[in-house]
Amino acid sequence: DFKKTTAILTEIIEQELAGVVRYTHYALMVTGPHRIPIVEFLKEQATESLLHAQQVGEVLTGLEGHPSMSIAPLEETHEHGIYAILQESLNHELMAVSLYKQLLTEVENKSIYIEEFARGMVAQEELHQMELRKMLQDYSK
Repeated sequence: DFKKTTAILTEIIEQELAGVVRYTHYALMVTGPHRIPIVEFLKEQATESLLHAQQVGEVLTGLEGHPSMSIAPLEETHEHGIYAILQESLNHELMAVSLYKQLLTEVENKSIYIEEFARGMVAQEELHQMELRKMLQDYSK
């Protein structure tokens, strides 16, 4: 179902592009003694979100879809403590996994290439979740 697959891919692009904005914002807002490694981590996440959006866009246009110029809604919570930033980052990654799993379900046994692409993206996003959970272990609310 090209229509449903391209709709999911479009939603993923919008989510990944929102991640670029989200992680860039967070990197600018981090303060405190752990600022440098956390800022570096967040900048890497912003760069990776852009790469993911580009990769998804290539798949989308390969299916003759048209990439969106929109981004998923971003909520500004004005919570800029490290714990809040990491928790919001985890929530973002959970949403990403959910979308990639939707894509996987839609293309399973229909397109080996897109199925393998979706599996790889789920694995990457799950790894990000594990890293964020580890980072969150040392912070309290």
